[in-house]
Amino acid sequence: MNLKEACPVLHFSDLGDERGKLVVIEGGQSIPFEIKRVFYIYGSDDTVVRGQHANRESEFVLINVAGESKVRVTDGESEEIIVLDKPMMGVYIPKMVWKDMYDFSADSVLLVLASTHYDGSEYIRDYDEYLTEIKKI
Repeated sequence: MNLKEACPVLHFSDLGDERGKLVVIEGGQSIPFEIKRVFYIYGSDDTVVRGQHANRESEFVLINVAGESKVRVTDGESEEIIVLDKPMMGVYIPKMVWKDMYDFSADSVLLVLASTHYDGSEYIRDYDEYLTEIKKI
């Protein structure tokens, strides 16, 4: 798997004017799936690591709408680190890609758009188990 191609950085249009900024994200158009769930992470700091899992069914787009953070993605063989530091950029994370979010700035608000409703059984939270499953694909 080529992670740069599998997990592209997405750039959203800034539709703002003299009144302020406006970024529109539409499921199935500016991102490659219909949005079923939205959540955000805030109040973390540069010592916290979030994520630390892969998903069998869910796809995600991560956007730092305030502040910045880093996202490490891996397929068990290669890895990429993406710095999210602009509210008009995000990273797409497909199924079966391991993700870690970390190095949050004090003002970071990380918005997550998901393709599925929450189902804890589709999460792989053990990295060794992930490596075993990804080899079967």
